[in-house]
Amino acid sequence: MIFYSLGFSREDSENDKSFTLVNFSFQIFPYIYRPKINIMNMSFAKKLLAAVIVSAALVSFSTKADRTNFSGSWALNVGKSDFGERGARFATKALKVDQKSDAITISRTTPSFQGGDDVTTTETLGFDGKEVQGTGFGGSVKKSTLKWAGDGQSLAISSTTTGERNGQSFTFSGTETWTLGDGGKSLTVTTVRTSQQGEVTTKAAYDKQ
Repeated sequence: MIFYSLGFSREDSENDKSFTLVNFSFQIFPYIYRPKINIMNMSFAKKLLAAVIVSAALVSFSTKADRTNFSGSWALNVGKSDFGERGARFATKALKVDQKSDAITISRTTPSFQGGDDVTTTETLGFDGKEVQGTGFGGSVKKSTLKWAGDGQSLAISSTTTGERNGQSFTFSGTETWTLGDGGKSLTVTTVRTSQQGEVTTKAAYDKQ
């Protein structure tokens, strides 16, 4: 602890007055020491904040890294699929998937209902669960959302399609569940579709190309 002091006395004989200044002292230790404590506290707070940010980033990265990656080109394997009475006539014969950290882009190639060349449609679905509107077969309107399973090993695409065919309006909804197998070499898309005719479940198997 550091102190400074100053003292002196003086007498004036003519006026019999005296002027004395003694014990003038002050302590400067608190003004030096306290700022050091504040700096230390600020430094600790910054380090703690940095640690929290890094931890959160690692958790976020780990969560995303644990998700199955469906990227690739996939060809329909009719022999391993099950379309029931419907058959594979109008089944999606090829998929091209590009998966990013926050969204997935899916291109589907299907036979044309009117005959002729195959038709390819593309949609991009975000992992935030927001609804996406696109164009389905025959100019129909398709609204879709995507949701990951809790373990990140599968995803579900729920959609509702409305349109008109041969002068008749139609609406059907469906949910596709995507899973990988054979070490990522095979893809299974299980679809539960509901329409005016009832509910139908199909399984489409794809091989990675």
